[in-house]
Amino acid sequence: MPVNLPLPQAADLHPVPGVRIGVVEAGVRKANRKDLTVVLVDEGASVSGVFTQNRFCAAPVQVCREHLAAGQGIRAMVINTGNANAGTGEDGLARTRASCEALAAQLGCTPAQILPFSTGVIMEPLPVDRIIAGLPVAIADAKSDHWLKAAEGIMTTDTQPKAYSTQAKVGGVTVSVTGISKGAGMIRPNMATMLGFMATDARVAPGLMAQLARDLAEGSFNRVTVDGDTSTNDSFVVIATNKAAHAEITSWDSAEGQALKAAMLQVARLCAQAIVRDGEGATKFITVQVEGGKTAEECRLVAYAIAHSPLVKTAFFASDPNLGRILAAVGYAGIADLDQTGIDLYLDDVHVAVKGGRNPAYREEDGQRVMKQSEITVRVLLGRGTASDTVWTCDFSHDYVTINADYRS
Repeated sequence: MPVNLPLPQAADLHPVPGVRIGVVEAGVRKANRKDLTVVLVDEGASVSGVFTQNRFCAAPVQVCREHLAAGQGIRAMVINTGNANAGTGEDGLARTRASCEALAAQLGCTPAQILPFSTGVIMEPLPVDRIIAGLPVAIADAKSDHWLKAAEGIMTTDTQPKAYSTQAKVGGVTVSVTGISKGAGMIRPNMATMLGFMATDARVAPGLMAQLARDLAEGSFNRVTVDGDTSTNDSFVVIATNKAAHAEITSWDSAEGQALKAAMLQVARLCAQAIVRDGEGATKFITVQVEGGKTAEECRLVAYAIAHSPLVKTAFFASDPNLGRILAAVGYAGIADLDQTGIDLYLDDVHVAVKGGRNPAYREEDGQRVMKQSEITVRVLLGRGTASDTVWTCDFSHDYVTINADYRS
């Protein structure tokens, strides 16, 4: 079961003017499951995205990059679950392009105006004929309030859909922000490790969109990890439909730009944290907060060393305050001139280590009390400067092995 993750409700997800979504059961891998989603975007929208840094990236990632670079204006997205279309070579690229061509023909636009996405099993041929056959039904199903259906339609090993929404005042006008994500395993940031889609009706200058996508990913999806594996298919796409009645945002430093970005970052972080809360076999949600670094980068090194450590993660699962494992991870994080005598460690309110050694006042039962909680904050003070950064992760349970051992069956 996910860790303190309420099920999203369709009524809580604001429609975004200029976006309609259709979802269908196409039988991509299994019958009787939502597995094909079409997102239709009105002409005039601004779209950008960030993608996996895995060099063995999937065919749809390659095609998405090409189509965004073409700059023709994105009119639709086609998303399938059940098959990643990764490790499929030239044939995989041809199948991805065929799905774009088919949707473009249905919509009367060019294939370069379609963004394709796939998630699921790697190294299996994409059943593109099933996808193409499902497109007319998905288009006919398209409605502005189908965000929850879309969140369901992109799931793989997720135990529940992930969707969030908010509204904000921009230039005196109320704008909507709605986002969905999928992911539960193969989660490590090197972009963002999942599929994520976010839309707003705010008016944003096209030249600002690439920075927006990068900044949102850096503040959210690039701060989560489940198992340290960077997927082949990671994609995060941001859409501004430019339908709202306020003046166009031309700078992120403006009051309007800051208000919109704050609202979008709120939704992005909730979507990202939901992935960790629904991590494969997760029983605990863990915040790793590192302070007192010379730079934010070295704080991230320490945070990820802790968050990726199987020994640390299994100790959290067992509620075992074997906290030397955390200090060991700090030590091998990669800071060459780290002075261990400057390090303090906290578990929530419990002061565990002082100046690199056990706090004389620390009691094992206090550590265990915190370790038994479903939400835990690990706080490390490096004593080197004023920089800080935060990462969100989960524990490793027996179920993580079971889920991944049975994934293809």
